[in-house]
Amino acid sequence: MSMRLKDGIFLAPFHPIDEDPTLCLQRDLELIEHLDRLGYEEAWVGEHHSAGFEIIASPELFIAAAAERTKTIRLGTGVVSLPYHHPLTAANRILQLDHQTRGRVMFGVGPGLLPSDAFQMGIDPATQRDRMVEAVEVIVRLFKGERVTMKTDWFTLNDATCQLKPYTWPHPEIAVASSVTPSGGKLAGKHGFGMLCVAATQAGGYDALGINWKIANETAAAHGKTMDPSRLRLVGPVHIAPTREEAFANVQHGIHAWRDYFARISPAGQAVQRDGDPVHNMVEDGIAVIGTPDDAIAQIRRLRAKQGDFGVFLQLAHNWASFDKTKQSYELWRRHVTPAINGMNDQRRQSFDWATGHAEEYMKAAVGAAMATIAKHNAGQS
Repeated sequence: MSMRLKDGIFLAPFHPIDEDPTLCLQRDLELIEHLDRLGYEEAWVGEHHSAGFEIIASPELFIAAAAERTKTIRLGTGVVSLPYHHPLTAANRILQLDHQTRGRVMFGVGPGLLPSDAFQMGIDPATQRDRMVEAVEVIVRLFKGERVTMKTDWFTLNDATCQLKPYTWPHPEIAVASSVTPSGGKLAGKHGFGMLCVAATQAGGYDALGINWKIANETAAAHGKTMDPSRLRLVGPVHIAPTREEAFANVQHGIHAWRDYFARISPAGQAVQRDGDPVHNMVEDGIAVIGTPDDAIAQIRRLRAKQGDFGVFLQLAHNWASFDKTKQSYELWRRHVTPAINGMNDQRRQSFDWATGHAEEYMKAAVGAAMATIAKHNAGQS
């Protein structure tokens, strides 16, 4: 039996540059509230500093606001781009959130996605992955309450320690971004971190899924650890509606602006160029689900066939459809996709089949009992 699959979103977010940014951010908060009411388990929030579309610069600030509006959904940084931050201040922000959220924060880390962010800060992209590793390994020590003295070519720590002990024991969950390269898998395996496969349905990311998970498991074994598939998270874009025709009509609202941005800014977005309608091509290539709940169920089964068990599927938030239709899509997922994938209605179906299969026998007995009661009553009156 497959493990229970949890539901979540990965909120970069993507907002077209002709909309009011204040309203966009407020709508993102409303979306998290909506997901919390529906029972989604996780929401991961990105960090970006350029290019105009992905307008959350501080996932920690966003999480602090979202935590006050929600009850149970766990909130993750997706991700803190560690080369942009001093390790001590990054650690302290997460520990503060750990207390403010009473343990609902998750610490997603990565090297930084947008080259334009790094160039603005004078950071050589060739250094970013090594710096991410340096930073997170120091942060783990700080989470443990150690005092750290260290000098590198980009940060200095002098007898540094965190003031707060974690609210979550031993510390908030850590997950490392993984897409095509094996660096994320190696880091996750060495420390037993979770993995955020942010390009799981993209051509390169999908092909690398099994390879990077294998690398993570081999690295973990070499360090006396075991990778936990329940902390493996796969990300992919989804929009569903009652019919495929309605789903395709819905996404005309914003998918072309999203595709244009993604193709310009991301190597993954430029990976496949071919004839035909690009939106239909995305569906045919398995990059996105645009269709019905049954199509979404098929995508999860496809990913399981490729990867095996994983713990969470994170829908990539994209604003392809209007806000009302977007919220409806997330609701349809919870109403129909989640129960189908997790077999939540299997016993209900068995009960239904058992009751209806014996309906004639049971109704006959019930009618007989009623008739006997009437006859008994009538006999007592005569």
